[in-house]
Amino acid sequence: MNDNCAGAVISIRDLHKRFGPQEVLTGIELDIASCESLVILGRSGCGKSVLLKHITGLISPDHGAIMFEGEDITGFSRRKLFDMRKHFGMLFQGAALFDSMTVGENVGLPLAKHGDMSDEEIREIVLEKLKLIGLTDVFDSYPSELSGGMKKRVGLARAIVMEPQVVLYDEPTTGLDPIMADVINSLIRDLQHELDITSVIVTHDINSAYRVADRMTMLHEGKIIYSGTPEETKETDNEIVRQFIEGRAEGPVRAV
Repeated sequence: MNDNCAGAVISIRDLHKRFGPQEVLTGIELDIASCESLVILGRSGCGKSVLLKHITGLISPDHGAIMFEGEDITGFSRRKLFDMRKHFGMLFQGAALFDSMTVGENVGLPLAKHGDMSDEEIREIVLEKLKLIGLTDVFDSYPSELSGGMKKRVGLARAIVMEPQVVLYDEPTTGLDPIMADVINSLIRDLQHELDITSVIVTHDINSAYRVADRMTMLHEGKIIYSGTPEETKETDNEIVRQFIEGRAEGPVRAV
């Protein structure tokens, strides 16, 4: 990795968010290092996706700061947020491809919207990114012609087409068989190292989490209650984390 992989690229301080009577985030404190792969664990509905949306400025906090490269984005204008988001890529849970567009058009969409490139220049970049994710012959195909795993990889190609500093992954292996899930895990790791990408992964898939993480955190009751390496996580004595990673109904967290 290069010299850009130093220090925190994202720092979150005392982040609070309420929707009506429900407090979702109640004081998040989190640093995300440049070029690291951070996994965020937590139960369904605990606020993981809400946290991702705060990181990209899609949701504004009620209180707190979100620093990107030393600047608090909560004070950014709409235009500055738009420019900042060019540094982010996102792989959505369902890939979020447009059915009426070809693979090439889907992957090239960010370049067409945000760049000033010719169709041929966009085509070359798209083909390069499709090669990176192991799909070289689907440029003219439509999403309906692809398997679930292929759609995920196309979504990943779109997420990196602008060569972002940070890629956010929302449940990247959901709905995939174990073999294809491992293909996605390998791509997350490979792209992190080849492109010096900071990866932030929200997942319920513990096997995937161990596979892709440099560091694992857990969000519980609106706060980050744990942070450690995969090896430390396997040995932790935090009972909430242990219950989650072992998938036990018995423990301090009650199933509802």
